[in-house]
Amino acid sequence: MKIIGLSASPHKKGNTAWVVGKILEGAEEKGAKTKVWSSGDIDIKPCKGCNACQKGDRGCTIKDDMQKIYKAIENSDAIVLGSPVYMGQMSGQAKLFTDRLYAVLFSKFAPRFKEDDKKKKLVIIFTQEDPDESLYREYFEYTKRQFQLMGLDVQDIHVIADTGKEPASEKKGLKAAMKEVGASL
Repeated sequence: MKIIGLSASPHKKGNTAWVVGKILEGAEEKGAKTKVWSSGDIDIKPCKGCNACQKGDRGCTIKDDMQKIYKAIENSDAIVLGSPVYMGQMSGQAKLFTDRLYAVLFSKFAPRFKEDDKKKKLVIIFTQEDPDESLYREYFEYTKRQFQLMGLDVQDIHVIADTGKEPASEKKGLKAAMKEVGASL
């Protein structure tokens, strides 16, 4: 099994990166091959809305680091997307990545959608400083539905709350829980 991860946080060694890393570590311990990107190390430009990716086999015409991520997605079985919660939703870095998935993931309404396409698994991680993990639940469910419409098999959404007072790496039992998420993929 091949699993890719993206920590869509500007903090390369922050809570989101730590959680995504533990999930991938758990998957590796079960024999999966993993690759992780940090949005702080890659250049992802915004979608231009040109629809070139929907015409023929050209793919996305924007030449940036998404080209190598597209290749990894194509060859993967699962994706782990981690994002801090900024202004009640995913980070801008996560949104850029999500918008650019339009070139390779097709909703039921896209011209290149095939019903028999194997659905890739997706685990979504949100880290937030607010202690109320249900505060943004409606947004998290909306996000889950959007990824399902793109043809992904959303396994779960994990919300790691109260990271302002206690970093994710110090939360009792979180390391084992996240490694178990990875192992279950």
